[in-house]
Parts: sequence; structure tokens; C-alpha cells
Amino acid sequence: MRVRVEGDSMRPALLPGDWLLVRRRARIRPGDVVVARLPGNQERLIVKRAAWREAGGWWLESDNQRAAGRRDSWDFGPVTDVVGRVVLRYWPPRRRAR
Repeated sequence: MRVRVEGDSMRPALLPGDWLLVRRRARIRPGDVVVARLPGNQERLIVKRAAWREAGGWWLESDNQRAAGRRDSWDFGPVTDVVGRVVLRYWPPRRRAR
């Protein structure tokens, strides 16, 4: 599946407008970037880093904890509905130095 990044919560690894290729039901390890359904709003997908797995699901964190509007497991706890693992950022093909 393909997913477009919105917001700054995964900076500097991912920027708004980046497009990602996601492998559904892939094996997840701590440190992987994943796509999950937002707890409380199953229609919305979130892109986060898998920190660790516990009995209640995966603990997912933003790389940029200071991003405006960021939401992760510090707000809603462990996540059970992880859709897949990000395997590739394919767009834009190159980034310019900022």
C-alpha cells in the first residue's frame, strides 16, 4: 500500500509530502517505521516508530516529540491495529539540502 506523510511528527526521518511504500502484515521489530490505525478514529492512519511490544500491543512514538499536534502512544497507549511496516520512501526521489 502507499501512504503520504502529513505533519511534522516524524521529522527529520520523514517530511510532509513524502510518499511511502508499506508492506501489510509484515514482521515488525523495534525501531521500524510503521503505519497503524489511530486509536479512537479507525479511519485515520498514522506513521510512527515502533518502540517496543507489550501485552497490549505496540508502543508507537513520534520521532519529533515537539511537533504541533503530534499524537502517539504517550497519548493513547499501546496500539493493537498496526497495518504494516514502511519499506521504502519513494517520493520525492531526492531531497535538497535545507
